[in-house]
Amino acid sequence: MKKGLAHYKVGEVVDSYLMIKSSTKSTASNGKPFLNLILQDQTGDIDAKLWDCSPEDEQQYVPQALIKVTGDMSNYRGKMQLKLKHIRPASEIDGVKISDFVETAPLTQDVMMEKITQYIFEMQNPNIQRITRNLLKKYQDDFLKYPAAVKNHHEFVSGLAYHVVSMLDLARGISTLYPSLNTDLLYSGIILHDLGKVIELSGPVAANYTLEGKLLGHISIMVNEIGIIAKELEIEGEEVTVLQHLVLSHHSKPEWGSPKAPMIREAEILHMIDNFDAKINMMDRALVKVEPGEFTEKIFPLENRSLYKPLFEKELAKK
Repeated sequence: MKKGLAHYKVGEVVDSYLMIKSSTKSTASNGKPFLNLILQDQTGDIDAKLWDCSPEDEQQYVPQALIKVTGDMSNYRGKMQLKLKHIRPASEIDGVKISDFVETAPLTQDVMMEKITQYIFEMQNPNIQRITRNLLKKYQDDFLKYPAAVKNHHEFVSGLAYHVVSMLDLARGISTLYPSLNTDLLYSGIILHDLGKVIELSGPVAANYTLEGKLLGHISIMVNEIGIIAKELEIEGEEVTVLQHLVLSHHSKPEWGSPKAPMIREAEILHMIDNFDAKINMMDRALVKVEPGEFTEKIFPLENRSLYKPLFEKELAKK
């Protein structure tokens, strides 16, 4: 089996087919244009720069384009980077397709939908249950395919649904320790909190931000969607406002994107679970790339920390 990007070390030569995840034009200090590329396969992604790019390069090296590259793995300011030696577009003769380079959630869509449906079935408040069920049904196809983010966490096909399933399982465990929690609110808030990303993001592969995503954001989008579906279902009352508050406050602070701080217990728990699951996913995806006794590259959303994988994990892996 061909080695994936996540398993290369500094100094090793990469000679492989990859997919362009993102491509951004910039200008070097000498005034010449270059492309900031993020390249990916099923194991992860890597930064690369195409120096002295031509207009033709800008047109063909775009997101979702398949390419053949040769280059050296290097470390630039604590972050892995591929130093390109050669790059060309892949052709039909190469026999590669986008699905060969797309990372997907470890659970199937059917399994994830079955689990989420069970959590909705357990809700006892009919208004909360109906709002949750109808919004999920409205966006189900995209919900099961989209990533949870453009980068940082769960940024893979079906990452959004996988993030929600993980959070729901965490919420069930927490609620057994704290039975005073309203699980109807908590489960609904988890299912709905990022559902607006199916409008905020462009699609399941090489996702970018849509116009609505840039101007409104997934929080505002979903707060509005809850209001719309409540009117369609002729549901009025506190449940609607409280659900909107859970979505509105799940980032916790204005500087993190929430105009309101959590003012309900379940809103605070929602924020904590969301943050917990996202950070663990970031850590796991970074640590899988290094051997025991090594540090990961710096992880910007984790305060630019490098994580250490203890040497004794090598012994645990043998058992």
